[in-house]
Amino acid sequence: MAQVLLIEDDPAIRGALIRGLTERGHAVDSAAAALPGLESAVTNRPDLVVLDLGLPDLDGTTMLRMLRGASRVPVIVATARDDEAEIVAVLDAGADDYLVKPFSAAQLDARIRAVLRRSGDTVADPTVVVGGLRVDPRSREASLDGAALDLTPREFELLHYLAARSGQVVSKRELLTEVWRLPYGGADKTVDVHLSWLRRKLGETAQEPRYLHAVRGVGVRISAPQG
Repeated sequence: MAQVLLIEDDPAIRGALIRGLTERGHAVDSAAAALPGLESAVTNRPDLVVLDLGLPDLDGTTMLRMLRGASRVPVIVATARDDEAEIVAVLDAGADDYLVKPFSAAQLDARIRAVLRRSGDTVADPTVVVGGLRVDPRSREASLDGAALDLTPREFELLHYLAARSGQVVSKRELLTEVWRLPYGGADKTVDVHLSWLRRKLGETAQEPRYLHAVRGVGVRISAPQG
């Protein structure tokens, strides 16, 4: 059983999901707007938040960024917007997964269980060390040669995924699937842009790499500097 906070302004959808999730063994709190939902998430510390984007008092993506500033609680975004740019935006803002409306309580329950399994795996992971780079998924902190790296949630997830596979070439499709949670694929440009930002924070460039090495036509590999 999970303690779920449902933030959804439509009373019919909210009621149906509360009934469906309760029948599947979850304890469900709810809020009909972003600010009461944010207060509940910080105060009551649920296991997972289901967040509708179309809220009356605040855009859901804005609320998600505010929540990420105060909590690492897993978030599943529920949205009627199925365009790729919108999905990438909410994942970049810190969502762990998303569902496009309409969906059933059974689908949501399956996503909740999957996200909580992934969250549990992350907590158990040890710190990853590659040369002078240290990535701790438990505290979500990363450092390079002892200096803390100021990373966005997506940059951290990308760095951790690559560092945990040090020496392996990882394709952009795999990164889109495993880091961005886009199983249908997506735009390689999204990966390229984040890799560029990550290189900048690691103090390197694509032309003079130290840790992040592009493998033309295949993907990217992270490895410790030589010498």
